[in-house]
Amino acid sequence: MATTPYPQPPSRAFLDTIQEITQIYSSLPPRPSIEEIEAATSTLDTLNNVEQTKLQEIAVQEKPQDVPEDLFYVLQQLKNTMVLFQSHQQRKEALHLLQLDKMFQTFGDLIQRASELVSPDEDRKIKKLPTLYEDVVNYEKEEEEEPQKSQDFEGEKGSLVHKPFLLTGDGSIEKLSLMKVATVIENCANNKDTVLELRGKLVDQMEWLPLSIGKLSDVTQIDLSENRIMALPTTIVGLKALTKLDLHSNQLINLPNSFGELINLIELDLHANKLKSLPDTFGKLTNLIDLDLSTNDFTHLHESIGSLISLKRLNVETNKLEELPFTIGNCTSLTVMKLDFNELKALPEAIGKLECLEILTVHYNRIKMLPTTIGNLSNLKELDVSFNELEFVPENFCFAVSLKKLNLGKNFADLRALPRSIGNLEMLEELDISGDQIKALPDSFRFLSKLRVFRADETPLEVPPKEVVKLGAQEVVQYMADYVYKRDAKLLPLKKKRKGFWSWFCSIFCPQQE
Repeated sequence: MATTPYPQPPSRAFLDTIQEITQIYSSLPPRPSIEEIEAATSTLDTLNNVEQTKLQEIAVQEKPQDVPEDLFYVLQQLKNTMVLFQSHQQRKEALHLLQLDKMFQTFGDLIQRASELVSPDEDRKIKKLPTLYEDVVNYEKEEEEEPQKSQDFEGEKGSLVHKPFLLTGDGSIEKLSLMKVATVIENCANNKDTVLELRGKLVDQMEWLPLSIGKLSDVTQIDLSENRIMALPTTIVGLKALTKLDLHSNQLINLPNSFGELINLIELDLHANKLKSLPDTFGKLTNLIDLDLSTNDFTHLHESIGSLISLKRLNVETNKLEELPFTIGNCTSLTVMKLDFNELKALPEAIGKLECLEILTVHYNRIKMLPTTIGNLSNLKELDVSFNELEFVPENFCFAVSLKKLNLGKNFADLRALPRSIGNLEMLEELDISGDQIKALPDSFRFLSKLRVFRADETPLEVPPKEVVKLGAQEVVQYMADYVYKRDAKLLPLKKKRKGFWSWFCSIFCPQQE
């Protein structure tokens, strides 16, 4: 359409119109950034995915017995409606941002049109109106020349550290919504940050992470602990550089199969969740060194754990484990294994292959006997099998000559004796037999020259007497040395008197082997 040229010189009304358009443009707030728009889109995608997943879970729930069909139907519909309601509430911020961006697009089109209607002739001294497009371009150039820190986040290049949160009116800390987390992820991805720290910073209603978390291909450390996350998106497969992941104290029920693709993981903390199993792909994490699975709901560990050939520290305390897989023997790099507070009845013989193992704790289980291969643990320094149902300790256990700390206490009526060759454990510094039914220490106890702590509370110990035990560990060792010497001295004359021809003959031709 042909434009109508303005009069020469421009009229007052014309200039006033130009000024009013400029004032309206200048009064506009900043347009949502590209990162914010991408975050809003990611948020909606995530919510759609979560909504469909939850609705499908509700649809396959079985009706309990003795519950009328109509009543169960009402419950199902209530659950569905609640899911939709929660999704609607969480979508508001993202939808608002996208609608706002559309309005800015309209503003931009109108400003662009007004600019085209103004003659660019410099002789007329009428300045061409700026466009939103030019404004955005100039802003991006300024960002390249002098990078500015985000309003909500600050920190050195390579790490994303949130400022202290603002306190709300009631004194509580304002946390991040799904939309804000998605924005953080976009900024983190664009800045190529290597650390993402969101410990305890997500709103309680946020049970799922944005799908866009897979964009963090440069991040090496992520801390999402102390939130209420229930599931991880399959897009975590994009975290190719990740070496440390902390998810402790969340509500995780399971891990996606794609979790096994995080092949560069070195440290993984999953303690205090609700996990019952590990994905089949977990064995791919062959670079994993530290693994904490404590305080979950595991009844068994997947056999693929035997593929973790680099694993050095394994913590599976406070679960419901009934047994360990025999493949645990393949984790030959293990130095620390904590199995306390489970329901283990035995340890597999394969545990004898863990020749690097230094600390083994199985406190508070139901173990009746130790594996015969436990003596192969030549580097074992600490063993705790207290509060079990241990009936005896095998003699070959005493081949674990590096042992410094041994706790056999609180096996109550089951454990009645120590192995006769316990004196082989010459490096032993601490020994606890409290609450056991041991009446006498073995003769070889006198060789424990480095023993400095000996606990024997609530035992029927007679040799040595309790009065000696109270004096200290080395007094007990010395007592046993004196006791054996005096006893043998008394027995020696009796042996000589009983010797006859055949005793003399056997002493020459059939010497006893010690």
